[in-house]
Amino acid sequence: MASSEPPKRPRPGPWPPAPESAALPPSSWAKRTGFRPKFSGETNASNSGPVTPQPRPKEPDTRLDLESGGAKPAANGEPDAADKVPTMPPSQAVKDQAAKRRRDSDGGAPPKSSDPARGNGAVVPAAVAAAPTSRRQARNDDVVDVLPQTVDDDGFMSRQSHLKYELRDKPGLVPIGLYGFQHYLSMLGSLILIPLVIVPAMGGTYEDTARVVSTVLFVSGMTTLLHTSLGSRLPLIQGPSFVFLAPVLAIINSPEFLGLNGNVEVVDLNDYFGEQNQSGRLDFPLMSTLASISVRVFFPPELMNFKHIMKELQGAMIIASAFQTILGYSGLMTVILRLINPVVVAPTIAAVGLSFYSYGFPRVGTCLEIGTVQILLVIIFSLYLRKISVFGHRIFLIYAVPLGLAITWAAAFLLTEAGAYSYKGCDANVPASNIISEHCRKHVARMKHCRVDTSHALKASPWFRFPYPLQWGTPVFHWKMALVMCVVSIISSVDSVGSYHASSLLVASRPPTPGVVSRGIGLEGLSSILAGLWGTGTGSTTLTENVHTIAVTKMGSRRAVELGACVLIVLSLVGKVGGFLASIPEVMAAALLCFMWAMLTALGLSNLRYSEAGSSRNVIIVGLSLFFSLSVPAYFQQYGISPNTNLSVPSYFQPYIVASHGPFHTTYGGLNYVMNTLLSLHMVIAFLVAVVLDNTVPGSQQERGVYVWSEPEAARREPTVAKDYELPFRVGRVFRWVKWVGL
Repeated sequence: MASSEPPKRPRPGPWPPAPESAALPPSSWAKRTGFRPKFSGETNASNSGPVTPQPRPKEPDTRLDLESGGAKPAANGEPDAADKVPTMPPSQAVKDQAAKRRRDSDGGAPPKSSDPARGNGAVVPAAVAAAPTSRRQARNDDVVDVLPQTVDDDGFMSRQSHLKYELRDKPGLVPIGLYGFQHYLSMLGSLILIPLVIVPAMGGTYEDTARVVSTVLFVSGMTTLLHTSLGSRLPLIQGPSFVFLAPVLAIINSPEFLGLNGNVEVVDLNDYFGEQNQSGRLDFPLMSTLASISVRVFFPPELMNFKHIMKELQGAMIIASAFQTILGYSGLMTVILRLINPVVVAPTIAAVGLSFYSYGFPRVGTCLEIGTVQILLVIIFSLYLRKISVFGHRIFLIYAVPLGLAITWAAAFLLTEAGAYSYKGCDANVPASNIISEHCRKHVARMKHCRVDTSHALKASPWFRFPYPLQWGTPVFHWKMALVMCVVSIISSVDSVGSYHASSLLVASRPPTPGVVSRGIGLEGLSSILAGLWGTGTGSTTLTENVHTIAVTKMGSRRAVELGACVLIVLSLVGKVGGFLASIPEVMAAALLCFMWAMLTALGLSNLRYSEAGSSRNVIIVGLSLFFSLSVPAYFQQYGISPNTNLSVPSYFQPYIVASHGPFHTTYGGLNYVMNTLLSLHMVIAFLVAVVLDNTVPGSQQERGVYVWSEPEAARREPTVAKDYELPFRVGRVFRWVKWVGL
């Protein structure tokens, strides 16, 4: 019976196995095919298992040209790649020699001390490095730690050699200033858009928005300098992350803050209705016989909402940041790192961007002709015109957001001046509740959202203003809001871990050690404490967009980011700068946010390139995480709301009022608030589902894409790694006994 069966076709890949004499190591296959093992950190030959197929002997070169969308043709008469040591172009040879000189200046670390197959660059013992055959040794000697130059649209490559300036490069002041300014300008949207959302939601005026924007610029510059000096030391800009936006909006829309109808204060009437005498004291003329009189009065929301809610946010942020600081500097982060892998990071960060779908386009729809043009321009610049270079710079790709904003703003200004949004007898500055004319009531929303002259922030802002701590008053501490922010700080740390790993593979010689990662997280906690003291409304953390910006601008120099941070601090002192940025019309800000949130979602999912993205295990985990991150919060947000319910907030803020009607109803009101709020946040659900499934479902290290960080002892022995991450001024030597402060 067995002999009558038809012969089976040979299965592709390693079946049947190739002869040992002709088989090549996985690293050679990765070089010839363009696979980027330096990025993944998980393509170690020792644990690849059956996932990575063994290459066939004399396989033709199938390196893909991602720009053209096809394979690179082989030259006539060229020997097969398996029998030939790859040659490098002259420009690459120059970069190769520069890499040799840099390594010699760092202490002459031999290239054999690391295995190219280890995508994360983890150092291996010398005995292991000497084990490969003579062919592999010759190949390593010729390539000299430079992998094939496979470049995608955004400039991602398998090594940092494509960067114009690397991590420790110190070019002249002019190029550093130029590239540093370019680096920050490309991330303008991430820095300034959050205050444009939260300040109006708190009832703040345009002047309040301008002050918060200036404060954000000041704190961002200050914390970036701290991070590049005493944190992870990677060129990562710190700022108000979108991770904090959803919980901040949930706190703003808490039941006790909605309308603040019961917000009554005991005040001295002399402070509000009195007249100033010669001594500067305010006297109340109708009651001159009384030294002072205190009564209970109601204040309109615009006078009380903003400062009161800001102080609540400051208190919650300070407590949560202290928790994050302890998490980092106590070394607990090194334990949590074992649970954080690309399959966890990807859906968690993607859920952050997807969670704002109810705010994005509904706000753009208030003035479609302006908002849609803004979105289309950014899409055209970043996609269709991305390959156009001017003086060697892809200006449309790098400056897609500021260019789109400038053109749309100019067009809206011309339409406003031409009278396109002017209606006879109507004033956009008059509140809608005070408008009597039906004709004006019909057009007031269009006038308010489409005109560009409704904001008086630029005119009202002073030329000089120094942001100072506690400028909004003494922070108010409530444990329920602080507990929500503590959980969010863990999500923020997960985001930062992914950014550390990806950016280190772009700009540094090796990924950081777990101690360096903990040190960076601890300093981010300290930075968020500063943000809470200064009153930015959110925490300060590593912006997810850093990785994309480094790859696009090709700027990996630490000095450029530090110089840009100093410029940011100087600009924050000019009040007119904050006033100008606060004058961005709401519809344009919403259009930019649509693009930024879409980018954030894509950047989160791009972490899957470090794992086996086609694995059914990973596909199911990511799919479940994303689905439940949308479905579970929808249940909490819709619970207890009927179609006839009259809500006191706009429709785009309804997902953030769940604390007042969520399904949790116990005798402890604070517990109800915490559970209803946390389980209504998309990123929290995505993180919980992903971290549980990824750490309980079996899978190989390569399949999971487990982050492999540099070993501390090996990193200390390699001069390049030590110079990349060690603290300046020999501070690390003093604290070397603390493993999560030094290397």
